[in-house]
Amino acid sequence: MTTDPHVQELLTLKIIAETLNQSNDLTLMLSTVMEKLLELTGLQTGWIFLTGDRMDYTCIADSNLPAALLHEDKAPMRCGTCWCLDRFWDNDLNNAVNILHCKRLEDAEKFSWGDTRGITHHATVPLRSGDRRFGVLNVASPGKSHFLKEELALLQAVAFQISSAVDRMRLYAIEQRRAELFARLGNFSRSIGMVVSSGTELERLKELVVQQIGEHFEWPFVVLLETVNDELFLQAVYANGTTSLPDTRLLLPVTNWLREANRKRCYVAATTDQASVLSDCHELQGLSPKLSTAQVVPIPSAGLMRRSMLLVGDDAAGRIMRTIDKEVLEALSDHIAMALESAQLEEQRRELARLAERNRLARDLHDSVCQMLFSLSMTAKGVESLLKSGKSEAALQPMGDIQSLSQTALKEMRTLIMQLRPPGLEAGLVTALRTYGEKLELRVHTQVSGICELPRNVEEALWRIGQEALNNVHKHAGSAEASIDFKLDAQQAILRITDKGSGVKKTKRHPQAAPSYGLSIMRERAEALGGRFTLTSVNKGGTTIEVTIPLHLK
Repeated sequence: MTTDPHVQELLTLKIIAETLNQSNDLTLMLSTVMEKLLELTGLQTGWIFLTGDRMDYTCIADSNLPAALLHEDKAPMRCGTCWCLDRFWDNDLNNAVNILHCKRLEDAEKFSWGDTRGITHHATVPLRSGDRRFGVLNVASPGKSHFLKEELALLQAVAFQISSAVDRMRLYAIEQRRAELFARLGNFSRSIGMVVSSGTELERLKELVVQQIGEHFEWPFVVLLETVNDELFLQAVYANGTTSLPDTRLLLPVTNWLREANRKRCYVAATTDQASVLSDCHELQGLSPKLSTAQVVPIPSAGLMRRSMLLVGDDAAGRIMRTIDKEVLEALSDHIAMALESAQLEEQRRELARLAERNRLARDLHDSVCQMLFSLSMTAKGVESLLKSGKSEAALQPMGDIQSLSQTALKEMRTLIMQLRPPGLEAGLVTALRTYGEKLELRVHTQVSGICELPRNVEEALWRIGQEALNNVHKHAGSAEASIDFKLDAQQAILRITDKGSGVKKTKRHPQAAPSYGLSIMRERAEALGGRFTLTSVNKGGTTIEVTIPLHLK
């Protein structure tokens, strides 16, 4: 083999380049390269630090370290700082240089951590590719306190090769993570969409949002924050696999960077110190793991919600690739905004439905019970007059009218009360409807196919629609019989109620069927859940109403 130093350098670079192309595992690749480099240059030991922010670094590869640096599971390589990293973070390390003294080795001798094998100095080479900076490469040998220019030049060339490989692998890892996180975003969106469509209440939805984010994205710490008058409140927290709704204000020293993010309504990544202080704050004690990284993104508001923010934290330094996570977090915030706004709109819709129901009951009370009670009052006064004049025989018939009116009023009141709080709904929708129909003195025939637990909002809507349909049969059909057919599977619920009465009366303006408030309410209830309502009626041939509600059951 030739002893020409230039040929040796080219051979070294060739072997290093081949080694760098043999693996997609960064740690394995750099460990192998370190071993090859020491073998080809005759040096004794070396290590590579990959860094992030100041004091955020990892000794990702090393070879043949002296015992002093292996102390307590390589604690000297994991803790504290040194001159080479300080110069790197201060942008004062741009080329391969001699480090006159190694602080880690000096500390090893000072604290008697073990044998240093006589190593006191090392060469340091920055790892960078263009404007991107990754860390430092250090190599050393016992008794070697100076590196020649040629040696430093070779190390510089090797460092460029390593940097290019690290850059390539990081870019590949980022693209992989982007694809993985956006796939998880799709799964999260589908899960939350199903939760929203099931009519989950707003507070419970907030809890489920942070839980789903933590589980889908494997972030150990997720918080939904709400801002009121520049104060930050913990609305929902996912930590250590559990969720909670603390509704607690965060104190000022912890939240300065969060407040700034809220004021500017922009994404912010915390420093390592800020993340650590956040996890130590009093309000999160017992909830948060020890955080190394934290990120926050505002949640868009369309005026329905107070200003909110999504905060995620991680307990492993460097796990979060902030460039790609920023994209995902901003997309997540849009999905959360739509879910929360949909839940608020659904709550408002339910409140409007309750008001409409109260108004309908008020009209029914006025049209039936109030008039009966007025008739009772007038008849009672007439009876009183007859009794005072001594005409007791003449008072017998009005007394019978009073009894009949009171019984009718009592029956009507029971019917209206049943509409407010249906007894027997816990036994099933069809059972409750049949019981309700029988209270109306209808003969109700039922047929059920499929067994599945209905979402609460779907069951309530079908109950109200069926209730109105049976009322219509009782009051308008001129028939004492009704049939209820209920079909249920994982995709949809179909409720069909049929009578053989006189049919819905038609008018010149509405030849299909005369419009009514009750029919409009039934249609609105079905369409509010993404369903459809149809009415088929034949003059003197009966009426059928059919409601189909889509489901998303597992």
